[in-house]
Amino acid sequence: MAGQHDLSDAFLDSKRLVGDAEADQFIAAVFKDSTKKEALQHWLKNATGNKEIDKLKEQFPGIDFIANANQLPTWADRRQMKAGAVFFSRHSESIMSLLGLLSLPYCYTAANGAMVLYLSERIRKETTKRLYETAVFVWEMMAPDGFQLEGNAFSEILKVRLMHAAVRFYTLQSGKWDEAWGLPINQEDMAGTNLSFSLIVVRGLRLLGFSVSQADQEAFLHLWNVVGYLMGLDQDLIAKEPRMAQALDRAISKRQFRTSSHGQELTRSLTGHIISVNKSKATEKDILGLMRYLLGTEVADQLVISAPELPPYKLRLLRMVNLMKSFLPQGDPKRVYHTAYQAFRAQKPV
Repeated sequence: MAGQHDLSDAFLDSKRLVGDAEADQFIAAVFKDSTKKEALQHWLKNATGNKEIDKLKEQFPGIDFIANANQLPTWADRRQMKAGAVFFSRHSESIMSLLGLLSLPYCYTAANGAMVLYLSERIRKETTKRLYETAVFVWEMMAPDGFQLEGNAFSEILKVRLMHAAVRFYTLQSGKWDEAWGLPINQEDMAGTNLSFSLIVVRGLRLLGFSVSQADQEAFLHLWNVVGYLMGLDQDLIAKEPRMAQALDRAISKRQFRTSSHGQELTRSLTGHIISVNKSKATEKDILGLMRYLLGTEVADQLVISAPELPPYKLRLLRMVNLMKSFLPQGDPKRVYHTAYQAFRAQKPV
C-alpha cells in the first residue's frame, strides 16, 4: 500500500515506465498466434459474468493473472466492499453525473496520460458509446453481488485489464508514441485514474452539498482499491486511507496536470455529449458553470471550460437540496441499485 515516503518524483518517474508486465507479456505472445488471438477476442466480445473466467482459464492455462482473476487480494474486506456498494447505491445518480462533470475531465488534465485516449480516437469519434461503456463498467463494479459468482465485476475487470494491455501493444506499435510520455496506460496514470473514480468522486459529492461520513469515504475508496488491484495496479500505488489518497492525488496532479490541446479536445467531445443529453434539464451555461465549480478555476482554465461561474443562489439551492437528501431514509440497497441500473440501461445509445 502507498505510504508518505512513496511519493517522490524519482519513485513516480519509475512508475511511468511500468505497465502491467503479466498482461503485456500475455498479449504480446497471444497476438503472435492468429488462432489464440481470435479465441481471446471472441471471449472479450462474448463473455458475460464471473463464471466465464473459467473458460478463459481453460483456453489459456498456466497464466497466473488469469488464474487469479476472480480472487480478491488478501487485504480485501468484504464488509467494507459491501458498505462501499451501499454508499454508491445511495448516491448513484449523482456519482454517475460526477463521472462526466468531474472525474473524466480531471483525467484529461494529465496531459501525458490523456495522449493515449487522444491517439486511440474512440473517445473523440465515438464519444457517446465510449462514455456509456465506461458507465456500465462503474455500475458493474458497484453492484451488490458484483464480486460474487453470479456477478460481473471480476470478468469486467479482466476484460479491461486485457484491453489496456492490447492498447499498450498497439500504441507502441503505431510509431506515434513518444517515450518521454512514459508507457501508455502506465502505473502512475492508472493510479490517477483510480483516484478520479474514488477520491475525486467523494470530493465532488461534498462540493455538491452531500454529507459524506469518514466511514462511507473509507468504504468507497476501499472498494475502488480492490478494483485497482485486480486491474493490475501496483500495491505501492494503492492508498489504504483517505489521507494517503489525497497526498497521492496532489503528487500526481502537481507532476502531470498542464494545458494541452489534446486534453482540451477530449474535453470538448465530453462537454458536447453532456450538453446534448441534458438540454431538456439544464442550460449549457449552467452545465459548464457547474463543471468549473467542481474542477476549480485552474483545472477548468487548463481545459478551456469557458463559462460564467454558477450563480451563488443556484449553488446554494443545489447544496441545500443535496444536504437534505443525505438524511432521507434509504430503501433496500439492492432494490435501489437494480432499479437505478435498469433505468440507466434503458437509455443505452443506439
